Amino acid sequence: MTQYDYDLFVIGGGSGGVRAGRVAASLGKRVAVAEEYRFGGTCVIRGCVPKKLFVYASQFPEHFEVAAGYGWTVGERSFDWKTLIANKDREIARLEGLYRKGLENAGATIIESRAVLEDSHTIRLEKDGRTVTAQTILIATGGHPSLHPALPGHEHCITSDEAFHLTELPKSIAIVGGGYIGVEFANIFHGLGVETTLIYRGKEILGRFDKDLRTALHVEMEAKGITILCKEIFTKIDRRADGRLEAHTNADRTLIVDQVMLAIGRQPNTAGLGLDKAGVKTGPKGEIFVDEYSRTNIENVYAVGDVTDRVQLTPVAIHEAMCFVDTVYRGKPTTPDHDAVATAVFSQPELGTVGLSEEDAAEQYDELEIYKATFRPMRHTLSGRLEKMVMKLVVDAASRRVVGAHVLGVDAGEMAQLLGIAVKAKLTKEDFDATMAVHPTAAEELVTMYQPSYRVKNGQQVA
Repeated sequence: MTQYDYDLFVIGGGSGGVRAGRVAASLGKRVAVAEEYRFGGTCVIRGCVPKKLFVYASQFPEHFEVAAGYGWTVGERSFDWKTLIANKDREIARLEGLYRKGLENAGATIIESRAVLEDSHTIRLEKDGRTVTAQTILIATGGHPSLHPALPGHEHCITSDEAFHLTELPKSIAIVGGGYIGVEFANIFHGLGVETTLIYRGKEILGRFDKDLRTALHVEMEAKGITILCKEIFTKIDRRADGRLEAHTNADRTLIVDQVMLAIGRQPNTAGLGLDKAGVKTGPKGEIFVDEYSRTNIENVYAVGDVTDRVQLTPVAIHEAMCFVDTVYRGKPTTPDHDAVATAVFSQPELGTVGLSEEDAAEQYDELEIYKATFRPMRHTLSGRLEKMVMKLVVDAASRRVVGAHVLGVDAGEMAQLLGIAVKAKLTKEDFDATMAVHPTAAEELVTMYQPSYRVKNGQQVA
């Protein structure tokens, strides 16, 4: 029997890799986790966590404005970017320490080095050049922002990675991309007082989300003062003598801004990983092909998280990691469940969603009932703000199941988490109707919409 240095070698210290390594080590397995940068991965270091902290920071101007309607007088106020960055960095360092401590307490070996495959059982550690072997290898290297090399002047642009470490807050910024990263950062920068333009090649922002919510969010963002240019792209970025950028579009428009941020998607971190030496198959973007158990075409090599380009969300990577542990070390073959994954866009207002959009549901079901409510939330009745909330349930008319639930407004992300339970449990519209409302709340609209706003038959809206 071949003796390996480790039972499991994990390449990548992000959410998925750390979870798999920690749990496997707690089961008594000899585990090593290699990370070339910082433990915590995209989510903790340069993604969800610092992003949400920035979101909180950017919301205070609106909080101050709302306070006046409730009798509060807010005095002189100012914002210091450097203080936010320093406090954010302190929190990220704390969280990274917890990730490390979790691995150490479980008995896993932490390796601070880039790890490259030499074959399906051998890993070379580039920091010192030595090689180690493992019976099972798990690749969890995540992804990175796409850099758009075809755009002349792309070298002058930043991505979300650099946005978290800017030495100065720009006075103006243009953000390329209408996905959740671009939309979230447009709201963040605008909330912090930056003149913000969002440019997107598609017809409407957030193309994969329900049309009513993304259209309503577009209206709210523009009402706040964010410029949104759809069906338009940048053709060239020039650096001016004064250090500012000239961004030229295909509509003969020129924007002069301090920063241009690219938010046009993410690519799997597989370049130079030695996958070819191990015989691991990848796709056109470098994504690792895996089966339903997250196993690659090589029997002992697995991959989880963004590197597989399935569902690029942190909780999904953690779920896939737990399924991997169940399959390989607990004798319980388990496939990740990617159906009805709840998610949120931390825009202002927030967007929370789970299940199918109306458009996707119309392709799967012969007849739908659509329940929709648009209203001004109670907190704005005294503030004077005109911002609207939208709530929408998509119901399969035949089974009565709620197959999609969508919210735009305050705390939409929190609602999406709870709605995820209902949609995942395949509850019916009658189950929603039988649930007592919590009054007065915005969420009570979800259980008080008794009559459909309209129906959809064979893909066409009817009365």
